[in-house]
Amino acid sequence: MVYAVLGSSRDLAVGPVSIASLVMGSMLRDAVSPSGEPLLFLQLAFTSTLFAGVVQASLGILRLGFIIDFLSRATLVGFMAGAAIIVSLQQLKALLGITHFTTQMGLVPVMASVFHHTKEWSWQTILMGVCFLVFLLAARHVSMRWPKLFWVSACAPLASVIISTLLVFLFKAQNHGISIIGQLKCGLNRPSWDKLLFDPTYLGLTMKTGLITGILSLTEGIAVGRTFASLKDYQVDGNKEMMAIGLMNVVGSCTSCYVTTGAFSRSAVNHNAGCKTAMSNVVMALTVMVTLLFLMPLFVYTPNVVLGAIIIAAVIGLIDFPAVYQIWRMDKMDFLVCVCAFAGVIFISVQEGLAIAVGLSVFRVLMQITRPKMTVQGKIMGTDIYRDLHQYKEAQRVPGILILAIEAPINFANSNYLNERIKRWIEEENSTQNKQTELHVVILDLSAVPAIDTSGIAFLIDIKKSIEKRDLELVLVNPTGEVMEKIQRANVAQNHFRSDCLYLTTGEAVTSLSALAKMTKP
Repeated sequence: MVYAVLGSSRDLAVGPVSIASLVMGSMLRDAVSPSGEPLLFLQLAFTSTLFAGVVQASLGILRLGFIIDFLSRATLVGFMAGAAIIVSLQQLKALLGITHFTTQMGLVPVMASVFHHTKEWSWQTILMGVCFLVFLLAARHVSMRWPKLFWVSACAPLASVIISTLLVFLFKAQNHGISIIGQLKCGLNRPSWDKLLFDPTYLGLTMKTGLITGILSLTEGIAVGRTFASLKDYQVDGNKEMMAIGLMNVVGSCTSCYVTTGAFSRSAVNHNAGCKTAMSNVVMALTVMVTLLFLMPLFVYTPNVVLGAIIIAAVIGLIDFPAVYQIWRMDKMDFLVCVCAFAGVIFISVQEGLAIAVGLSVFRVLMQITRPKMTVQGKIMGTDIYRDLHQYKEAQRVPGILILAIEAPINFANSNYLNERIKRWIEEENSTQNKQTELHVVILDLSAVPAIDTSGIAFLIDIKKSIEKRDLELVLVNPTGEVMEKIQRANVAQNHFRSDCLYLTTGEAVTSLSALAKMTKP
């Protein structure tokens, strides 16, 4: 209801999603058992939801949405695949009919629990679970193969619940090893503002859980909203979405809801059904309300195994094999991030796996900043164009002139690296040149340098002095506005860069200095 009023997406259908549910459940379960202390567990869930909403709304109000960009596509693909495996493994309890099952989330303890309790396996439960799982996966395949039949996949879970409930009721399957939900309480939950818990003992846990689940759910919600907005050619306001989702969770924490966001599957059903506005969320909310008030007795005989099959069929869609293959082909470092996110989630824990993947992504960004790309350029014959020698095989070096292009901002983080790299190139160039093509000029192409700081200016002055000590000349080509402005400010104190060492293009510089470049030693 809150999102329908404040959100900017016309297609986003909000509600609980598997990833946020998984993360919140696993993080809170480390401190409190949901079966042993259910009230405390609920209090922590509501409090975590409040913090998640505050974080989300704050990001929107302060326009700090760039923070969620640290969750790269590779990170999310690996994380979702790992989360899907973990969620699926947790459903083995229902799918096999096991009574005593581990509360841990990792692959190893779950599989150990499964095979340590083989005596509890129920063939009736397994048969029913496999049959409905095959039915759900077949329905999903039909909808993917023929998009016009989207309703088959959308209706399959409800059909599974109805059919399985009728089978259990008619054949009294609960007396033959099939576990059922049992009696559920009708009505709407009471407001939960009195259940918010700010006890210092658990405050750190709820804040950390709220931060992680808030950013995760916000990332998924905005990504889903933008995906469908691009299909219908309209704009989604990212900051407005953050505030809408954040306020939705703040209100939800006071009305017995845990963290919610926009779900891809529900949004896809919305889109395919032809919804035009966020009013679909109002209809959905009213439908859930009617179900809670009047239809809950119908679920008494619903078998738990079917709910497990529905969850497995749903989360399998989170494993995006084509995306993983594409990442592998395009960027091996991104693939490593993806694999680390996946392995961290299934072998360590959800939050630590995510932290490892984000850490690797940030490390990669830092590497790109501190080790910026530099290229040696040559002239493409028959033209006045200069390009990277490694990329363009037809490009040829200009005798006596070393042309280097820097393709990144120059700042304190990379100036020392650039200094050392240029000096090494000059030494290599001198060691390979013969007397007829002795190096005379070093050209720095700055056209791809958008910004420079004082450390960068100091680097240019230092490299100029170092080059001049070698009896060489440094030429700068096409400094951008900010770079040129700071060079001029540096020249006020001392004229380091005269006008005759500044050129608009590499071609102009080479033409002007060609006579010098062809000189030979006496």
